[in-house]
Order: sequence, then structure tokens, then C-alpha cells
Amino acid sequence: MHLLSFVAPVFAARCTVVVAEDGACVVVDPGAGVAAAVAAEIAARGLRPAAVLVTHGHADHTWDAGALAETLDVPVRVHAADAYRLADPFGTLGALGGAAHDPSGPLGQALTAAGVDVHAYHRPARLEPFGADATDPRSADVTWQVGEVTVVARHAPGHTEGSTLYLLDAGDGQPVVLTGDVLFAGTIGRTDLPGGDGPTMARTLRDVVARLDPRAVVVPGHGPTSDMATELATNPFLARG
Repeated sequence: MHLLSFVAPVFAARCTVVVAEDGACVVVDPGAGVAAAVAAEIAARGLRPAAVLVTHGHADHTWDAGALAETLDVPVRVHAADAYRLADPFGTLGALGGAAHDPSGPLGQALTAAGVDVHAYHRPARLEPFGADATDPRSADVTWQVGEVTVVARHAPGHTEGSTLYLLDAGDGQPVVLTGDVLFAGTIGRTDLPGGDGPTMARTLRDVVARLDPRAVVVPGHGPTSDMATELATNPFLARG
């Protein structure tokens, strides 16, 4: 397994392509402005995409999901609790999206600055929600196989209702977790946007994140990578006294 990383020009959201040794792959969190580069890299490497996955429904992680999925002829998979967000990228982002779906708000301004047409959002035609529509961080995992890579979708609400961790295991003893906006290097995601909830995030951190394999490499939706051992020891939201 290896990972290809693309940083979107809007809010610097990370898009990750998870590549198995046999060329199968999945794309995670294609934010605004990455679709062309991701599609070109997949074609150049002769990869076989299976799906577009999103860690949560915020537009900086999903803007290019529909268009890219159509180009690659694959479905978009998102936790059921966040599926509604992919129909309305502005209105479901609260203040960052702009009042009354206003494209002149912060999201619209960031899109325009990056040269992205604010009216060009492509709602996914093949949307495959998974998981229960609930805020319980202990709901059942969903698992897919991508070549030799086992991809486990683990519900981790708090940043949004459907926030999801993707745990990757290629059988080589080096697990990886794509944390979206739940866990960053040294901090965690905000809970003040619509669908965010502080107590739910606290339960997620305690019952889901803190129980991850300490050996796991942490690949967040923004910022530098880390590892669970470091986060458990030094992240003030996780550090064990």
C-alpha cells in the first residue's frame, strides 16, 4: 500500500489516494480544485479506482467528489448522517458557507480566489451512504477490501454527525488512519459549525480515537501527518495523565 496526497487550494484540505499493490485504489476527500490532478495521476499510473470516500460532508472535502466520481465511473460513499450535506455545500456549512446559501460568503470567496466556479458544484449522481443515521460513536464499522488493503470506516461524530475515520491495514504491520477533521496533529476539529457537538466529540475522542492502535500513522484532513503514539502522549485533547 502507498498513499498519494493532493492538497486542495480551498482551505488546504488534503485529498488522499489509497493505492494497493495490485493497482486498485480509492480516493478520499477530493476537495475543490483537485479532480483534474487526481484523475490524471490515476490514469498515468494505470490504477483501478473502486470508489470516492469522504470523511465528512463539509464542502472543502467533498466539492470535487461528484465530478471526480463521474470521471472515474465510481460511487461516492459517505456516512448516512452526512449524506444530506452533499446536496447543499453552502447551506450546510453554516457561517463558513454564508447566510442563505450565499456564494459570496467565506466558502465562495475561497473558491473564487482559487479559480473555482462557485456555481459549478456537481452533486454526486451515484451516492452510496453507509452506516446508521445516528450520532453514536460506537455504531458498527463498515469494511471494504481494496486489493490487499482492508479499509474500515469507523463512525466518529462530533465535528459533524457523520464524521468517519478510515482505518487502513495492508497486512504489513503499519496501520494508517485517515482522520478527516476529527483529529489533527496536536489538536482536534472544531465543533461550532452546524452538526458539530462538543459532548459528542468528547465521547468520540474517548471511545474511538483514544482506542486506536498507537502504531498507526495519522493522516488528517488538514496539516501535517502524525502518529497515534505521539497524539496519545502529547495532544492535549487525548494525552493520558
